[in-house]
Amino acid sequence: MKIHFIGIGGIGVSALAQYYLAKGHQISGSDLAVSEITEFLQKKGVKIFIGNSVENINPNFNLIIHSPAVKPDNLEYKKAKEFGIKTLSYPEALGELTKEYYTIAVSGSHGKSTTTAMTALVLIKAGLDPTVIVGTKLKEFGNSNFRAGHSKYLVIEACEYDSSFLNYEPKIIVVTNIDKEHLDYFKTFANVKKAFKNFIARLSADGFLAFNIDDKYPPKVRKNKFKSMGYSVKQKEAGKLKKILRVPGMHNVSNGLAALIVARILKIKDEITFKALSEFKGTWRRFEIKQGKVGEKDITVISDYAHHPNEIKATLNAAKEKFSENKIWCVFQPHQRQRTYYLFNDFVKTFRSAPINNIIITDIYDVAGRETKKISVKISSKKLVKKTGKKNIIYMPIDNLEKFVKENITDGDVLIIMGAGDIYKLADKF
Repeated sequence: MKIHFIGIGGIGVSALAQYYLAKGHQISGSDLAVSEITEFLQKKGVKIFIGNSVENINPNFNLIIHSPAVKPDNLEYKKAKEFGIKTLSYPEALGELTKEYYTIAVSGSHGKSTTTAMTALVLIKAGLDPTVIVGTKLKEFGNSNFRAGHSKYLVIEACEYDSSFLNYEPKIIVVTNIDKEHLDYFKTFANVKKAFKNFIARLSADGFLAFNIDDKYPPKVRKNKFKSMGYSVKQKEAGKLKKILRVPGMHNVSNGLAALIVARILKIKDEITFKALSEFKGTWRRFEIKQGKVGEKDITVISDYAHHPNEIKATLNAAKEKFSENKIWCVFQPHQRQRTYYLFNDFVKTFRSAPINNIIITDIYDVAGRETKKISVKISSKKLVKKTGKKNIIYMPIDNLEKFVKENITDGDVLIIMGAGDIYKLADKF
């Protein structure tokens, strides 16, 4: 088959492209800009087009798969419709795959990528040879977000945005937590909780639910046809995980416990699970540590994807725990004006109570297709910094960051570069 992907640089879409490539199909794709992901796919043999153009679409394509961010007025999408080519969104296409496999879907407002990675690595260690689609890159997968397996098992990261996960038909669902996230789409927290409830309801009688008892809003699991199992950082295995995990923080202990529950459902021995989790190297931009240099000064650089107040809190607490003797700096790039607007007071509260003393907030990263003019004029990083009312929290334009860090950081300091936008590029400067 000839398959074309619109928005192929997306973390989920790119993984699905690799799935079809591994199955021997002819793959092409377009995206608005060159990225690490598009370059990676190109090296694997995918034909990449930068920019949307009707010329990228021809009637010989058997299938068009597009990012959920692609609108009906997209040039390539419209051309595909004119040709009568079958078109599916990424969640619809992944949903079709979930019907063909014994699917384990990891959902939750936070911790999905790490928990998906942990679960996948446990299954690999146990010899279950899963196919894996995850929303981050793993060293164990050759710095890829995809692994081609040859068994009946499929492990996926199931995102709630746009109610995408309602397309999936898993045998096992993990819910790491439910939080006020993606309010630009859901509008209210009640709608977020309803979406998770509807997702869980997709489990059949022989299905399993693994959920976090410690969460403020655990799923209501009474009188359900499927089996449910809770996990908590208060259970005895948590202490062992805390000792063996290379990734710091109690939130990662919780993620590890979720993987343990899935392993037990699949009858994998605990000793195999603990061995796999002890070897887990972490994921791309999730507390990713490297040693950096600023002139003659040696520093530790942590690149982290946290962009929600509760994720920021977890990351900063983990950094303080791991580097308690070091001076810690944090450079944060807010992600999306609507998220910053809806969670403004939560951001203020998180930064006011942060356990570190040097915080720099740069301009908000605008997300194409997900911003509104009405909100854009109401919100800014300057307003966020001013509202915290703390002298140790400052605003700085992104172009000034490298110079500021080089002039102010000292030998032995820890620099956290945080956000889901393009701020990660700053980590490469040191």
